[in-house]
Amino acid sequence: MFLKRTIPSVVVCFSILCAGAAAQTTPDWQTQQSPPSTAQPAPTTQEPVPSPKPQAPSQTSKQNTSEKTEDEERLEREEQSHRMLGVIPDFGTTSRHDASPLTSSQKFHLFAKSAFDPVELSVVGLQAGLSQAEDEFPEYGQGATGYGKRYGATLADEVSSSFWTNYFYPVLLKQDPRYFRLGEGTIKHRILYALWQEVNCRTDKGGRTFAWENVLGAVTTGALSNIYYPPAERGLGLTMSRTAISIGYGSLGGLMDEFYPNIAQRLLHRHDKQAEQKNR
Repeated sequence: MFLKRTIPSVVVCFSILCAGAAAQTTPDWQTQQSPPSTAQPAPTTQEPVPSPKPQAPSQTSKQNTSEKTEDEERLEREEQSHRMLGVIPDFGTTSRHDASPLTSSQKFHLFAKSAFDPVELSVVGLQAGLSQAEDEFPEYGQGATGYGKRYGATLADEVSSSFWTNYFYPVLLKQDPRYFRLGEGTIKHRILYALWQEVNCRTDKGGRTFAWENVLGAVTTGALSNIYYPPAERGLGLTMSRTAISIGYGSLGGLMDEFYPNIAQRLLHRHDKQAEQKNR
């Protein structure tokens, strides 16, 4: 199972503008008139007005900057905790096109959380069971031993794919492994956008470049699978085949990331409408 991204999430775009203004006060000078007098007034000397002391940086500005960092971290935690229907994980999708780049540790966290999520491990077990039922890779045999080998091979595919595409190559090449959802425009435009994301990704500097993280990740995962797959399932041709399958699954995952929120919203609206009609 080579899926890098499985389900989409909707995150509300959030930004904070902080501005600190230091209030400055100036003393009011008042002139007093002396009562009329025949005596010559004594000469007076005017003391120099002391220059205002430089004000310390506004504490409000510091607090707003801190709040901005905390808010963005909170949004990232929400994005990397989103689950479709509250079950299926979708940790690598964002709707914030102004999102800050992920650090190396955050990319590792995304890899580990995606690869070892309990739901993903359950899906791996289901896929291994289907593989055994179809007697795929007959060299593994049947029974508990055969199932264990199939489960291990499928889990290795999953972990390897997530490691190379979500952590290693994104850190090495300074690319962002997340899917940046468009969320608007015509259906055709969004389909092309989703497919294009698989080969054109965002960099940590905010630009766009060829998605080496996806392509090299798929090739590396396919090459390493020659270590644990049966001899009959090894070779350059099968490696390239697995690479193509991985990129194809990634493209389908991008389509799901892009359109699932709209589908879910429409289904929820239909459910609410039916419930309202029953209550009448």
